Amino acid sequence: MKALITGAAGFIGSWLARMLRQDGAELILIDNFSYGKEDNLVFEEHDFTKEVIRMDIRDRNGIKSIMQAGDIDYVYNIAGIAPLPDCQLNPQEAIDVNVNGFVNILENARIYGVKKIIQASTNAIYENATEFPVREDSFPPPTLIYPNTKFAAERFAQSYCDTYGMSVVCVRFANVYGPHADCLRKQPPFVPYLVKELYYGRTPVFHSDGTQRRDYVYVEDLVKLLTAVRKGTGFDAVNASGNASYSVNEIYQLAQEITGKHIPAVYADDRHYWEKYPGLFQGAYTIRDEILSHEINKFSLCDNSHAMEKYGWHPETGMREGLEKLIREEFRFLEKYDRENR
Repeated sequence: MKALITGAAGFIGSWLARMLRQDGAELILIDNFSYGKEDNLVFEEHDFTKEVIRMDIRDRNGIKSIMQAGDIDYVYNIAGIAPLPDCQLNPQEAIDVNVNGFVNILENARIYGVKKIIQASTNAIYENATEFPVREDSFPPPTLIYPNTKFAAERFAQSYCDTYGMSVVCVRFANVYGPHADCLRKQPPFVPYLVKELYYGRTPVFHSDGTQRRDYVYVEDLVKLLTAVRKGTGFDAVNASGNASYSVNEIYQLAQEITGKHIPAVYADDRHYWEKYPGLFQGAYTIRDEILSHEINKFSLCDNSHAMEKYGWHPETGMREGLEKLIREEFRFLEKYDRENR
């Protein structure tokens, strides 16, 4: 089996490369390193840093040259711009990467006969859902830029499948956590953020009152689903969730128990999350307060029954086990990072 992974130096892409290599796959790895980093590519049993091609998925000639070389069975399009504030601040770039970049993948896959494309989508497209757990086939359209780019990408995937008889599956990720999560990002995801604050003994700042609940999926469980969805034809959309929701406070309590560090958190107004992005509050029309509040306080929980029934997948890693693995590896990474950057 030969597979192309885009966004291979990112959190999820690097884990996917690791699992596919363990399964004996021949891999082509690309990343433009706008969000990915070389540290992600180093695992105990293998170092992928010298195998990655520095390339953007919007590069028409570059993607064409890779596809034209032939014999690619599967493309995993993990590349994209995911942080919500980044997408809101620069919608043109978000659309260009998340939609046009994906269409570049689709078109070249059509021409050069790729068997199947697996697209990284998101459960953020369910941001306006009111009935839970959410199934793949019924939900109101999203509002914010990021989920709309992923929603649009799914529509183009459906179009290519209907028009050309291609096979594409869009996997809608819940909040993914695990070792190699990007804790150094300007606005890190919640779980690696709190782990970083605990490592440094700092007081974490949470938004709203900490009772808001989301669903999470451990990274190794997710990549197992990404390998399982290779079977089947046509278009499909599949939820990838840990099948449970946890509050901010519950996760932080678990992390404190695991680390033995007990630091009371501070709770900030919903708006605080977005204050690092003043551009959202400038101009004739500014982002509405109710949108800010909804994003911080929304509830999420996805129905995994489709993944189980069609692909035989279910999450195996509970939150405590996943957090223990994440904390162990992130503490080791931060210790190394501090030593190298003194």
